[in-house]
Amino acid sequence: MLIITSANNGCRYCEAHTILAAERYGGTEQRLANIWSFRTSNSYSTAEKAAFEFALAASSVPNAVDDSISGELHKYWDDGEIIEILSVISLFGFLNRWNDSMGTTMETGAIEAGNRLLTESTWTQGKHI
Repeated sequence: MLIITSANNGCRYCEAHTILAAERYGGTEQRLANIWSFRTSNSYSTAEKAAFEFALAASSVPNAVDDSISGELHKYWDDGEIIEILSVISLFGFLNRWNDSMGTTMETGAIEAGNRLLTESTWTQGKHI
């Protein structure tokens, strides 16, 4: 979810770090490779897809969460879980803006993860040198 949020916000630094973290915490190659086609992929549950749609909408400017997205999210997640999901999306909104605005230097491991795991996206190291 944070990979999608960071990509949506255009922060290549956070995008590389979140894909690296996803891999470290057990994200399989198949799931990571299919993140950009989550809507049609069998790698994700309907609950995960609802959370991904919410993450995209909540991280958009202007905010794009509507009744349809909210209704779908509430089918699979309770209020406490939704608060946790939105809290993380909001935190990454801050981190995305901070790291991208500051051009935070990207570490070697994150660069390697971006080059290896984000081949299906528009990821580049960009200004994070």
